Amino acid sequence: MYIIVGLGNPGKRYEDTRHNIGFKTIDALADKLNIKVNKIKFKGLVGEGRIAGEKVILLKPHTFMNNSGESVVEILNFYKLKPENLLVVVDDIDIEFAQLKIKKNGSAGTHNGLKSIVNLIGSKNFARFKIGVGKKHPNEDLASFVLSNFPSRDKKHIEDAVDACSESIIKTVTDGIDVAMNFYNNNIY
Repeated sequence: MYIIVGLGNPGKRYEDTRHNIGFKTIDALADKLNIKVNKIKFKGLVGEGRIAGEKVILLKPHTFMNNSGESVVEILNFYKLKPENLLVVVDDIDIEFAQLKIKKNGSAGTHNGLKSIVNLIGSKNFARFKIGVGKKHPNEDLASFVLSNFPSRDKKHIEDAVDACSESIIKTVTDGIDVAMNFYNNNIY
């Protein structure tokens, strides 16, 4: 069983922002798997389904980005799962735009959503699926940048990256993370 979490911020105001790439990926995955992510549970929206016979739960935390761990720790505790059963999709400003980077584990880096998860579950041993959302200008405020929408010229690339990320999650569940990493890691869409 896997918990697949896409990080973002709830509400119409944040829907198409760079910070909501995790929510977008969960939506794409839910469409592919015909899963409705509409139950309010674990401080978020949840949907259940299967990938090649393996039970998966899709989660969009509604705690706002900086408190994502509150939702994640609740669902892991409820199902008595280890962090190794957790797959998290996040935006990343430190990799190339529309690049997909999959990591088995590691530090939270500068990402406050990941920091919250690491702090509350007490582990760094969970997979991260990172999508590059671009780099801010040197004098631009980071919060303003990640809470901004993508320019129209970038939408096709980011949609392709989201689609590839959703496929990489399916491949992780069916064939293992090493296979997914070999196939998708560091590709730019």
